[in-house]
Amino acid sequence: MSGKRQPHVKTLLWQARRRLRHAGIVLRLRGPSQVQFWLLALLIGIAAGVAALAFRNGIALVQRLAYGTDDVMLATHAGTLPWWLVLMIPIIGGLVVGLILHHFTPDARARAVADVIEDAALHDGRVERRAGIASAAASMITLGAGGSSGREGPVVHLAGVISSWVCARMNAGGITGRDLLGCAVAAGVSASFNAPIAGTIFALEVVLRHYAVHAFAPIAIAAVAGTVVSRLQFGDVTEFTLEEESVLHFYVELPAFMLLGLVSGLVAVALMRAIFLAEDFGNAVQARSGMPRWLRPAVAGAMLGAIAIWFPHIIGVGYEVTSQALTGQLLLHEAVVFCILKVVAVAITLGGRMGGGVFSPSLVVGALTGLAFGLIATGLMPELSGSATLYALAGMGAVAAAVLGAPISTTLIVFELTGDWQTGLAVMTAVSLSTALSSRLVERSFFLTQLDRRGVQLAKGPQAYLMQLIPVERLIRPVPDDAAIAERAAAGVCVDRGATLDAAMPLFDAHAVSVLPVVELRAGATAPRLVGVLHHVDALKAYNSALRRTAAEEHS
Repeated sequence: MSGKRQPHVKTLLWQARRRLRHAGIVLRLRGPSQVQFWLLALLIGIAAGVAALAFRNGIALVQRLAYGTDDVMLATHAGTLPWWLVLMIPIIGGLVVGLILHHFTPDARARAVADVIEDAALHDGRVERRAGIASAAASMITLGAGGSSGREGPVVHLAGVISSWVCARMNAGGITGRDLLGCAVAAGVSASFNAPIAGTIFALEVVLRHYAVHAFAPIAIAAVAGTVVSRLQFGDVTEFTLEEESVLHFYVELPAFMLLGLVSGLVAVALMRAIFLAEDFGNAVQARSGMPRWLRPAVAGAMLGAIAIWFPHIIGVGYEVTSQALTGQLLLHEAVVFCILKVVAVAITLGGRMGGGVFSPSLVVGALTGLAFGLIATGLMPELSGSATLYALAGMGAVAAAVLGAPISTTLIVFELTGDWQTGLAVMTAVSLSTALSSRLVERSFFLTQLDRRGVQLAKGPQAYLMQLIPVERLIRPVPDDAAIAERAAAGVCVDRGATLDAAMPLFDAHAVSVLPVVELRAGATAPRLVGVLHHVDALKAYNSALRRTAAEEHS
């Protein structure tokens, strides 16, 4: 034959590998194009969906090993077990959780949604990978052993671990890192609850905290991918089934839903403050008693187990109780008692650092609150009222929206969890008022209040937290030949070299100066050393530049 020889198979493989390596280098150095980014979003969505699915199946496995049943009938089944077993399972689970968090996290605290919000705002979308994996394992054991929390917090952070690994491989940061984090979060939430619309909006509303158009398409792609992964396992079914059709007497009944919204807002605030009170109490007890930090979750588990001996309804994610509330299978006194005890149980679980999220518990508390309110309302005016279960549905959304500070995504997720889109007016009325009331009593949401208690103030927007990202050292000028500078440094009117602008900016106004001395305290030195100066105009320029970049991202 006169034709050219075909290349050897090994040569073709070598060439393909070289091209892939070159493509990887270009991806790291120049960033992905739009089409490449959408493909990356799809892959991250699949990976996050698989991770959420594995986490959910892991909870079910631990729960079957511990209790012999899954969460659908956990409360009923736990009531048939020996009391000592109901007591011991959360204790053993808490002990294992404590050891995991003690050895694999720096502060023995499980990571969740608040940490992801902080990392999106302050760390270019990079989350802690080692602590995140440990937190997922700890939360899986917590929920499987009867901890009274939810699975969405660990899933969100676990999804963030996946996106952070991708960002590290491609050296992504800034907008790309945050967008990839949003993709992972959307997929994780969508896979957890079979709710692609709510997963997309949750990532934008809660984590990224903006609705930039450039981020919507890849995040939606990832959310759909995560949902497909979930439906391949569980099918296209809703989490809760409403047995009877909800009926709303329009206009006449709306004032009752407005009142339910206000009541739900107060209940949400009570839930959040109970968790924070339990956290403070646990910290105080731990500090005064010298209790090892790995023992704290086991103590919380003992308290949960003691309550569960008489009220097994409080353990686990709580889907059985929520379903009973949404279908009207509980009496008024049962709804009230279960609601109060669920708040206590959630506070013990999260205050005891057992791990887990707060979204699922808020759904349980909201459904019970709404059912109790509905039973009273329909009992007082039966001729003007619809079903009490409609109040349970509206209450579920209202409490959850107030806790998360996410009225849009929560409204959508309630519809997707139940498949009931005909009662939107009632749910939206309750959600809007509960969110408006609760945001005045806390820092807008549970997550932002958590961060505020740690000294991370994101609730006031970028104009408040951006100064934390600009180091003083980056703006230092040489020390001028000016005696006043040395005098200010000696008088303590100065800023540390390792500080950020949030520490420096108030000093300019407080002392009416345009130049601040920058000092450094060396090891063994008795007085700080003057290393440079910070000009007010330089600080303002850097701050304005950061604001422009943030505005460009949010409006792109």
